[in-house]
Amino acid sequence: MVSATLPASFFLHPFRTSKFSNPAAGRTRKTLILMSGAEYSRNDGRENPGSRNVVPGSKPNRRNPRRSSYGTSRRSAIKKSFSQEQVVFATPVADDPVVGIIGGGMSGLICALYLEKRGIRSTVFDTGVHGLGGRMGTRIVDPHPLVFDHAAQFFTVTDPRFGELVDGWVEKGLVLEWNGPIGELEAGGQYLPMQSSSKRYVGVKGMRPLADSILTQTGMVDVVRPCWISKLEPFNGMWHLSENGKPCGKFDTIVIAHNGKCANRLLASSGLPLIARQMKRLELSSIWALLAAFEEPLPLPAMSKTQFEGAFVKGVDAVSWMANNTRKLFPFQKTGPYCWTFFSTAAFGRRNKVPQENIPKVTSDKVKEAMLDGVEIALGLSKGSLQRPFYTRLQLWGAALPTNTPRVPCIFDPHGRAGICGDWLLGSSIEAAALSGMALADHIADYLRAGDSHRDEFAVGLHNEFQSIEGHDIGQFPGLEQKELVAEPTTR
Repeated sequence: MVSATLPASFFLHPFRTSKFSNPAAGRTRKTLILMSGAEYSRNDGRENPGSRNVVPGSKPNRRNPRRSSYGTSRRSAIKKSFSQEQVVFATPVADDPVVGIIGGGMSGLICALYLEKRGIRSTVFDTGVHGLGGRMGTRIVDPHPLVFDHAAQFFTVTDPRFGELVDGWVEKGLVLEWNGPIGELEAGGQYLPMQSSSKRYVGVKGMRPLADSILTQTGMVDVVRPCWISKLEPFNGMWHLSENGKPCGKFDTIVIAHNGKCANRLLASSGLPLIARQMKRLELSSIWALLAAFEEPLPLPAMSKTQFEGAFVKGVDAVSWMANNTRKLFPFQKTGPYCWTFFSTAAFGRRNKVPQENIPKVTSDKVKEAMLDGVEIALGLSKGSLQRPFYTRLQLWGAALPTNTPRVPCIFDPHGRAGICGDWLLGSSIEAAALSGMALADHIADYLRAGDSHRDEFAVGLHNEFQSIEGHDIGQFPGLEQKELVAEPTTR
């Protein structure tokens, strides 16, 4: 196997980051071995005992084909579109390793936070222009300002490890308990309040400010955004990340903390066939989000005495959830405007799916009117009686929520030194995302401490079967859906 020298042009271009140090400075050269994905799988993830290193400078022949600069033969490069070669790093990890985390949603942020707790440095790469958080998105519209949580609406806590983390956020003033009434709203305006066995939480002033604050007090985590990592390359014993040809750094271990088509493209030729296969098995729903601001409060359902703040909508094709962001985030505000978030059903999203980067106006107009009509139906209002919002914004979440899961906290390939974390590995909730990030951070730390001599013991999640996820169209809320609905008393 040929070891290549790192090009002098390989350096980091951060958008916003703390001081970045070169983790590989002064290290000895490292090599890697590549084998076919089928060969790696047949050996149950172990190195092929018959694999050979190529002697530098030797002539190419059938046993020793000429290698490219990244260690793959021309013949195998042609075959990559059919069967990826498995990257196998053959030399020990450095004493001061650094981890590259692709994705700044909840799981990626928590993974970085818990790696620091184990004394390991990392860099988080995120595509967010306005901030971190992934599906923890909050949109603020000036000059009013109008504030909308347009992705994750709230979260619950059932696991003590996540509960300890949330308690710290409460003490820092990052989250608050949401005690406003929520329930189920049947088409026609029949409202039933929902009881919960666990507390409900929201981010103070929205979910995105919480995400942006998670790493503010860390000293071993760099954040680079906006950055869309487009290529992973194994080179000289490390992973090299780049964005459209621009080098973004080199890392001993990588974490994939996002999913969907972009993650599949990134992994398609990465040399991680087992991880790529598991990621490709993930199925995601599509959901439309309509943000709407009204001058006056929306009318109460005919059967309700309570001004609910959130409701899971039943029996309406175009709407699955509605929430009053103003009452939720600013409970002491007595006047308007009133900012509402409406989500479509997954079935409606699937039938009306278009490229989310370029939504045709005819589609956006049709979807907006259908969703506003759905709000009327849910509230039991006569057609055309709903007040017109003075502000609207429509967004398609093309890869909104997972619909299946391998039910494993994390995935890790010790031979390729790469892992995956995300809510979909355990379910579909913010709690699941956080627990997945914690699990992968501890798993990587244990692997790095144990060394490659025990690498086979650290393979996890590479062959788990997937199961369907049960929950609401907007995700799971552990401790909420397990309680029965209690009918609200009515007065005559």
